[in-house]
Amino acid sequence: MENNPKKDKRRVVVGLSGGVDSSVAAWVLKEQGYDVVGMFMRNWHDTTGTLSGDCPWYDDRVFAELVAKKLDIEFHFIDLSEQYRERVVDYMFAEYGRGRTPNPDVLCNREIKFDAFLKAALELGADYVATGHYCKTDTVVSPADGRTYHRLIAGDDPNKDQSYFLCQLNQEQLAKALFPIGNLEKPEVRRIAAEQGLATAERKDSQGICFVGKVDLPIFLQQKLAARPGGAIIEIPADWARYADAEHDPYAPYVYRESDGTKVGEHNGAHFYTIGQRKGLNVGGKPEPLFVIATDVAANIIYVGMGERHPGLYRPGLRIRPDEMHWIRPDLAPEAGDTAPREYLMRIRYRQPLQRATLRVDADGWGVIDFAEPQRGITAGQFAAWYAPDGELVGSGVIDA
Repeated sequence: MENNPKKDKRRVVVGLSGGVDSSVAAWVLKEQGYDVVGMFMRNWHDTTGTLSGDCPWYDDRVFAELVAKKLDIEFHFIDLSEQYRERVVDYMFAEYGRGRTPNPDVLCNREIKFDAFLKAALELGADYVATGHYCKTDTVVSPADGRTYHRLIAGDDPNKDQSYFLCQLNQEQLAKALFPIGNLEKPEVRRIAAEQGLATAERKDSQGICFVGKVDLPIFLQQKLAARPGGAIIEIPADWARYADAEHDPYAPYVYRESDGTKVGEHNGAHFYTIGQRKGLNVGGKPEPLFVIATDVAANIIYVGMGERHPGLYRPGLRIRPDEMHWIRPDLAPEAGDTAPREYLMRIRYRQPLQRATLRVDADGWGVIDFAEPQRGITAGQFAAWYAPDGELVGSGVIDA
């Protein structure tokens, strides 16, 4: 029988994206002795709304193939565009149509990279899949039930930590996931790529929507969401009386009416705007910039406030629906009837510094988050993620309103 040393190696399929991070991830794994396979995903090829020259998938594939050739590893190509449209982009359209702001990158990781891609990798005989995310994993035996659990931990580079984008992964997915560059900082990754002669060493990092790239959002959304021109932009004064209403629900956004402010312009559709947005309002002549503080999709109205400290931009807390509460570490979830608040470090958007907060699960199963300091731009549809002090990402949930 022919001796095949690779039979004794653990097989890892790396999602080669054509970028430097996944390239170095593949190199690290090969150096560690894994049987490494590269696979490139084609997830999007519709250029509607995509800014010129941004994120062409065919260029990415060429770079991925060059890296695979340099590392002398197998290379495969898979088209997951149908799954991506159904499970990420259609969800994105639906959320914007409801006046919410989704995070497609979080959905892409949960539904595509660590589901559809993982299944394809397992069909190639993979023991694990790997990506170039800046985060780490390990295992721990829980004192709660004595079982072994996989932990998702923030990456060592504070400027590149991408654990937030993985906040919806579960134990089954983490059991098959490797993140080889989580202990490296970006300059070190660039240096390794250059030393190894990888074609991606100087390639710019991708930006914008996962696998779609930077887009003109209104144009992109108009594939399925029609423009609604003539909608009113209503400016709400900073001294609006109900900001001082002690009976206002601190976990709910303020609800405005047209009569509460002054019309200062018009727009082409409230569903094209999100809380905290500054650009695209086309309203001038103000001492300070205007920011979106609320949208009413049904009435096609945008409410704005002047200045970064406008009270309409800030809230002290938020809620998460019971069916949207997700515990990466299910052993750390409160038991039924336990409504005591627990202290966590919280993040409500990527790159946001971690914020001190408490999380409790009320008697009806809702997650209730109270921040130590009011938070700017809490946005329905985005994900709140909670971390332990040591950097472990414990759970997450979709912000309800």
